Amino acid sequence: MKPPCEMVVWYVIPAIRSELAKDLLTLGMKQKKISELMDITQPAVSQYITDKRGSGIEFSDEVNQLIQSFAQDLYDENATKFDIIPRTCNICKKIKAEDILCQIHKTKGDVNWECHACLGSDLED
Repeated sequence: MKPPCEMVVWYVIPAIRSELAKDLLTLGMKQKKISELMDITQPAVSQYITDKRGSGIEFSDEVNQLIQSFAQDLYDENATKFDIIPRTCNICKKIKAEDILCQIHKTKGDVNWECHACLGSDLED
């Protein structure tokens, strides 16, 4: 059985990156600048934007708003690439609180539907 944190690495973080890259592109940022901000390659940005990477997870309106707000802050230069880690962690905590992580773990992690591992593994600041 894969631990919940592995589900975050494989599915949640790529989905957050995908939405963030799409939002930055929509705001008018070029892929090269997005790659520099997110500290990933330009081809990775292209894959996130075209749903070849990080797709398949639907976030709640509240999570999408957190991602859009972060994109706007990056675009307006009210946030920098150094904010990527804490803001991504805050978004991930919200995802976990909404039980999305638990659903991913049960669907893709080959665990019993009675499992409560995700719910008992609080993320700390």
